[in-house]
Amino acid sequence: MTLRWDAFIERVRERGEYGSRDEADRAARVVLALLGAHLVGEDRARVAAGLPEAYALILLNPLRAAEPLDPQRFVRATAAWIEGATEATARWDVSAVLSVVADSLDDEVLRRVLLQLPPGYDLLFGRPQEA
Repeated sequence: MTLRWDAFIERVRERGEYGSRDEADRAARVVLALLGAHLVGEDRARVAAGLPEAYALILLNPLRAAEPLDPQRFVRATAAWIEGATEATARWDVSAVLSVVADSLDDEVLRRVLLQLPPGYDLLFGRPQEA
């Protein structure tokens, strides 16, 4: 099920405790652009299918990543793209966005997405995996 833009951004705003939709939108755009660079094929398309069109396009047309970023480097990259962000606030941004994305996915798609990513992303998606 595809979320409408206002429903998606409101969930991100609530999870991230942002003061405005603009702040939530900025975080969503950065996080989804970075995530899109790490996902490929059918799994990326399935994630995009659950997103509002504007965010799906960001996910499907990412910048190319030279190498997969581990979760800590992903957070640092997010901080670098959000003006005034620190590593701590960027971790909050990433978790707010990715947990809403995880809510839109069925368990099998989420499992496959996590298999494409370096270990540790399960925590950023708010879905800790058992060892």
